Amino acid sequence: MRIRYKKWARPELEASSFYENDPEKWKGKWKKHFENPKNPFMLELGCGKGQFIAKLAIENPNINYLAIDLVDAMLGLAKRNIEESYQEANLEPNNVLITRFDIERINLILDKKDLVERIYINFCNPWPRGKHRKKRLTHSRQLQKYKEFLKPNAEIYFKTDDDGLFESSLLYFEESGFEIVNKTYDLHVESIFERNIETEHEKMFSKQGIKIKALIAKLK
Repeated sequence: MRIRYKKWARPELEASSFYENDPEKWKGKWKKHFENPKNPFMLELGCGKGQFIAKLAIENPNINYLAIDLVDAMLGLAKRNIEESYQEANLEPNNVLITRFDIERINLILDKKDLVERIYINFCNPWPRGKHRKKRLTHSRQLQKYKEFLKPNAEIYFKTDDDGLFESSLLYFEESGFEIVNKTYDLHVESIFERNIETEHEKMFSKQGIKIKALIAKLK
């Protein structure tokens, strides 16, 4: 999703208590960045405007979350949405962090010591052109990178509206040493999650009559 430049985003992010401006210095020690470092640690890759991670983190106060995106404007909106959601719940955002980073280089900020238990990937860019497919967040090249910081038996939760991306991703996961433990071609009819938090894109695509595809993959 393209979004207009927002001049307020960078100053607000740098002033935020839950924005990390230098993620590389936390490689291997992200858990120490949270108020409760013994909590399980999970990621959202490509968090966009942050509605998903805000709801997820509030509903699971005993889990620590790191949400990553590359665009300041997106992260600025995510920061505001997280703040608003936590204020409405009368809570402090002590179990969520956001940071700006290129996910293609994610191994510069995470390693095995971080013990990531789950990754959420929601409606990422499908990159339909052949020469661009390696940029997909579910591509085999990326999955191999994630394996370097995932715990044994860690999971990846993936949702998309794109049929081609979904079919290709099924192959990517299997060839990269993940087991597809559940999948659906219509998430709103056949839910595979204990709790499905709808994203902005998910609501939009559903209104258009597009079925939401989803899977849960586990690292073997």
